[in-house]
Amino acid sequence: MNFFSSDYKHAADEMVAEQIYARNIRDPQILEAFRQIPRQLFVDVSQKKLAYSDQPLPIGFGQTISQPYVVAYMIDAMQIDKSAWVLEVGTGSGYETAILARLAGNVFTVERISELSLRAQEVIAQIGLSNIEFRIGDGCLGWQEKAPFSHIVVTAASPEIPTALIDQLALGGKLLIPLGSAGGGQELTLIEKTPLGLKSQKILPVRFVPLIWNSASEKHSSKK
Repeated sequence: MNFFSSDYKHAADEMVAEQIYARNIRDPQILEAFRQIPRQLFVDVSQKKLAYSDQPLPIGFGQTISQPYVVAYMIDAMQIDKSAWVLEVGTGSGYETAILARLAGNVFTVERISELSLRAQEVIAQIGLSNIEFRIGDGCLGWQEKAPFSHIVVTAASPEIPTALIDQLALGGKLLIPLGSAGGGQELTLIEKTPLGLKSQKILPVRFVPLIWNSASEKHSSKK
């Protein structure tokens, strides 16, 4: 099914060329995924004219759909292919979820705000992606039943990495998270789990909404 009018198709192609390719993201599969996923379906009706603009947009409940380049940068940094078993913490609009699903073998996504999760599920079902499983709950706890994950991506900022996510990351796996406070500086940080421990690299200054920790996830994290 074609979800693109000529205007939206042109906007998607222009977004890829000017916002992603021009900023040195050159993986052809990533570029094609961004051309094929109809971003206008994931934004609020009032924001559809801005769906392909170079900025984050509000999606309700104090959350945003990230700037297209930032989504592309995160996915490119993760080096995801069809063998990937991916956990996404923070479904949000579902746009990054859909892009991940075009590239990975399986995607497991957790969202604490039920309304956002259900909306994302509806849009993704409409598109026809079938390699995604959804959970409504505390993403800081990961998804133990599906672990270990080859890749974990966190779409909200945290001052530290939830311990459960480290525990559920496979040896050799990669975890990407914005580290920092909501009101201060944040650094998109890539962590690799090696036999000698965690290898960490700050790769991009960013600004994300805060990751919400509840009492259960805080208790789990304290078991360091």
